[in-house]
Amino acid sequence: MSERRATGERVRRAVLGDAHVTRAAQAETALDAPFQSLITEGAWGTVWASDAISRRERSMLTLALLAALGNFEELEMHLRACARTGASQSDVAEVFQHVAIYAGVPRANQALKIAKALWAEAAQETETKTEAPEEGPE
Repeated sequence: MSERRATGERVRRAVLGDAHVTRAAQAETALDAPFQSLITEGAWGTVWASDAISRRERSMLTLALLAALGNFEELEMHLRACARTGASQSDVAEVFQHVAIYAGVPRANQALKIAKALWAEAAQETETKTEAPEEGPE
């Protein structure tokens, strides 16, 4: 494995989480192996590995670009990554306002809809966990 690939694997796991990267690796086939190498070395081992800007800023840029270009299928993955990059819900809301002005209200609206659904689901999961009865002697 090249040094850039190893760096990319490490950065990708730090940003997206071990579970996501492990699932992606398990789903890799001979057909998409060159593509996986390309994104691991290029996106994660070069762009995301650079310390020229923070991971928080990279998250915000990535969300803006995905929304502006209408690439909503990857938006949820990068919204989840915000927990590891430090981009807050307030940051994300600002990002989508920028998208509305510079790329169009419908795209920003769709991105915000996805973010709100994801955050509501996460809040519900947290609430359910905290409401679970404690086990022990009665």
